Amino acid sequence: MGSSKALPETLLKRIARGEAVVYPTTTLPALGCRPESAALDRLYRLKQRATEHPVSLAVANLSQVSDIAEIPEETESLLDSFPAGSLTLLLQAKRSLDARLGGDLVAIRVVAHPLARELLEEVGPLTATSANLSGVTPEEECVKAAEALRLPAEAALTGVCPGGLPSTLIRWHGHALLSRSGSIEVLREGLVSESEVMSWSKNLN
Repeated sequence: MGSSKALPETLLKRIARGEAVVYPTTTLPALGCRPESAALDRLYRLKQRATEHPVSLAVANLSQVSDIAEIPEETESLLDSFPAGSLTLLLQAKRSLDARLGGDLVAIRVVAHPLARELLEEVGPLTATSANLSGVTPEEECVKAAEALRLPAEAALTGVCPGGLPSTLIRWHGHALLSRSGSIEVLREGLVSESEVMSWSKNLN
């Protein structure tokens, strides 16, 4: 595992050990760990998060989850139609996952922040839950977010996030090419409005 000035070796080693780190996104700082049982145990304890609430996965590109999730044929077109990092897609898992990752459905976000992309290209998918105690307003600066979680400074990448609306959460029904607007459902409206998503879907007809 290599490192750069932007990706300190100490932070990469934390990830390899299954420990959580804080990294910047185009919305809020994210709390990331490998999508493995022991790492998820630590993350949920750290956030004081109820286990019935799954976390999403951040990826640098869709190929990083090609063995995890069913990816509809028009996924690239959908992502390219809206600002990078503005959508989270709830996709059918190829095999049942840890319930904390969604079980049979997994939420995937292709990140846009350049430092997040560099990190994920280096280590693979990480969880993308907000870097805060559950129910507590998140910090917008990564180091402060880590401090609030009582993580050491080496657990955070440097970055100030813009905050604002979250990504829009979309569920795709079925595995094949979408052929009607009823195949797509907006579960959480955020950076992209529901009307924009549905307009895109109708153009597939």
